[in-house]
Amino acid sequence: MGGERKVYTLADVSQHNHAKDCWLVIEGKVYNVTKFLEDHPGGDDVLLSSTGKDATDDFMDVGHSSTAQAMMEEFYVGDIDTSTIPTKTKYTPPKQPHYDQDKTSEFVVKLLQFLVPLLILGLAFGVRYYTKTPASS
Repeated sequence: MGGERKVYTLADVSQHNHAKDCWLVIEGKVYNVTKFLEDHPGGDDVLLSSTGKDATDDFMDVGHSSTAQAMMEEFYVGDIDTSTIPTKTKYTPPKQPHYDQDKTSEFVVKLLQFLVPLLILGLAFGVRYYTKTPASS
């Protein structure tokens, strides 16, 4: 590879997003993988779904062999202008209400203060009902 390397924007690369013209961005480099679509072990859909974005994570998550990584050089067409790739936003989970254990124990105490007397009352009526002697006639 002699001379200057060609630098593409993400918008330029995004135009190459179909089976007859497929380019990918992986680790800051641009690859024209059109000729490889039919031979890709995961099928062409996998490659086509990674167009128009930085596909580095998609590529690395699969765990490609060193042979596959070396094979990529054959498809290299230039570098990506990294300033055109949107920054990744980190997922921030929504705020959850704080779990206050002290309030939970208060709730249990109040619940028991209500249920225990009802249980005793029910038990008293039950004992009285079942131990009542039948009236003589």
